[in-house]
Amino acid sequence: MRLLALTLAFAASGFTPSRTPAPQRFDISFPAATHAGPITGRVFVVIARDSSPEPRYNAGSFAEGTPFFGTDVSALAPGQAAVIDASTTGYPLKSLADVPAGDYWVQAVMNVYTEFHRADGHTIWAHMDQWEGQNFATSPGNLVSAPVRVHIDPAAGYDIKLSLTRVLPPVHVPPDTKWVKHIKIESKLLTKFWGHPFYIGATVLLPAGYDTHPNVHYPVVYQQGHFGLGAPLGFNPDSFPMPPQIASLLSSYNIEPGWVFARHWMGPNMPRFIAVTFQHPTPYFDDSYAENSANNGPYGDALLTELVPYLEAHFRMIDQGYARVLTGGSTGGWESIALQIHHPDFFGGTWTLYPDPVDFHHYGTFDAYVDTNAFVVPRRGIAPFDPTNQWFHPERYVMRDNDGQPWVSIRQMSRLEDVLGSHGRSAQQFEAWDAVYGPVGDDGYPVPLWDKATGHINRSVVDYMRDHGFDLEAYLAKNWKTVGPKLVDKIHVDVGDMDNFYLNLAVMDLQAFMESTTSPHVPGVFRYGRPEKGHGWQHATNTEILREMAAAITRHAPPGANTSAWKY
Repeated sequence: MRLLALTLAFAASGFTPSRTPAPQRFDISFPAATHAGPITGRVFVVIARDSSPEPRYNAGSFAEGTPFFGTDVSALAPGQAAVIDASTTGYPLKSLADVPAGDYWVQAVMNVYTEFHRADGHTIWAHMDQWEGQNFATSPGNLVSAPVRVHIDPAAGYDIKLSLTRVLPPVHVPPDTKWVKHIKIESKLLTKFWGHPFYIGATVLLPAGYDTHPNVHYPVVYQQGHFGLGAPLGFNPDSFPMPPQIASLLSSYNIEPGWVFARHWMGPNMPRFIAVTFQHPTPYFDDSYAENSANNGPYGDALLTELVPYLEAHFRMIDQGYARVLTGGSTGGWESIALQIHHPDFFGGTWTLYPDPVDFHHYGTFDAYVDTNAFVVPRRGIAPFDPTNQWFHPERYVMRDNDGQPWVSIRQMSRLEDVLGSHGRSAQQFEAWDAVYGPVGDDGYPVPLWDKATGHINRSVVDYMRDHGFDLEAYLAKNWKTVGPKLVDKIHVDVGDMDNFYLNLAVMDLQAFMESTTSPHVPGVFRYGRPEKGHGWQHATNTEILREMAAAITRHAPPGANTSAWKY
C-alpha cells in the first residue's frame, strides 16, 4: 500500500522518474589488412545529407560545413574500436544528441600522427604533412571508411560500426612543363630540428624567352601563400568558360583569370620575371609563415639559406636584394611584409595584399594587449561600462560579410579547432598563429594565446609574441633606427575596407605608425578598396603590379646593373 501511495503521489505531481539516455554512438576500427600496426592520431565521423562528394570533403570548414566529431586515439590496434558518442565535441553541432532524426550518409576518417623527437628535447605526436597542405580529408596514408547510409534517431539511440578499409593515395604532383617547374628538397636544418626528414619546395614560373635568351638573368617575384602546387600568380594557359557573375566579381577585385594573366605573361611588352611560390607545410599548418619559431623550427633560415640559394643555383636569377621582390595575400600577405621587414637587405620591396594582423592591437577584433577575453566585448566607447553588469556579453567575430553582417564568432572558430585537434594540432588559423608566434609549453605543444573553452587571454603569450618580433608594428617601433632606412620605397599594402576577417583594422594601425615615422619618414603606400570590398581585393591586376615592381627594381638597381636585359 505504501508503494502504491508513493506511485500515485508522483503521478499527481507530474514527476517522471529519470531513464538512462539512449546511446548515440559510433565504433570506428580498422583491419590489419588496412594498417598492420597500432595508430596514434585523431579519428573523425562526418555526417552528411548526401554522398557526393564524399562527406569527408565537406568537413572542417569554419564558415559552412558538414557536422563532424573528433577524438584522439593512442596506439589504437587493428580491430580495436575508437568510440565517438554524445560526449564527443563536434562542429557546427556540439553533440551527436543535436543531430536531428533522419537518414544520413556517414564516413569515418583517421588522421595519422607521427612521433617526433625534436632537437629541443620534446617528443610530440602530430600529423606529418604529405604534400597535401595539412588536410586530414585528403592526406596520403590517412584511413577512411566507405560512406554508408544510416538512420539516426537520438531519441531511440544507435550504435553504428564503421570500418576504415581504405588508405588514401599519394598526392599527384603536376608534371613540369616549358613554363612551370616543381622543386622539392630536404632541409637539413628542419630535419635536425624535428628528428625526421623534412622537405621544402617551390613552384617556379619561367618567363617568355627564357630558353632563347640564355645570357639573361632575371629579377624574381616571390609569391607567398597557402600550400598549393599550382603555378605562381594564377598562371594557367588553358582558358575555360566563366559565369558572368564570377567574372564581374573578379573584375571588381582586380583579379585576372589565370588564362588572361597567362596571355600577358607569355605575350609582348612585359617586364620578364621568374615567379616563385614557396612550399613549406609544417605539422601545425599548411604554411610556416616563413619564420623561425619555437614550435615549427627554423623555417625562415631553411627558406632563405637552403631553398633560395638552391633556386638561384638552378635558375638564372639575379641573386641580389634589389631584384628579389615579394607579394602574397592573407597568410601570404603577412609573410610578404614580415620577410621584407625582418630581412630588409635580402628583399627589394613588398606588394602585400590583405595581410594577417600586422599590429596586435587589432588581433582581428580584439586588442591583445588590453582585452582579457577573446570571446566577448566590453562595452567600451559606446556606453559607460558597469563591471557589475554580468548580463550582457556581445560576442566577438572572426568573419563578416562585405556589408558588415557578422558570420562566424571567435568562440565558434575556437570550438572548430578543438574538434579538429587537441594540443594545437587543428591545422587551423588561430592555432597556426599560436605555433608560429608563441612559446612552447611544458608538454612540447604550442601555448595557446587564449583558452579555447573560456576565451581567457594569456598575457605571457602576448608578451612573448611581441618580444620575438611577430607584432610587426611593435618590431618596427623598437628597431626603426636600423630598419627604417632600409624600407624606403619598399612597403606597399592593399586591403579592402570591409575585409571579411577584419584585417583592415591592423593595416590602419600600421599605416598610422609609418606616417608618423621620422629619420627617415617612410609613410609606405597603403590602398583601401571601397566601398564594401572584402578579403581578396587588390588595387591592380597582377600584370599591373608586375609593372610596378619592374619600375621599383629599376629605381633600386645599383650602378652598372643592366636593367634593360630583362625588358624584352
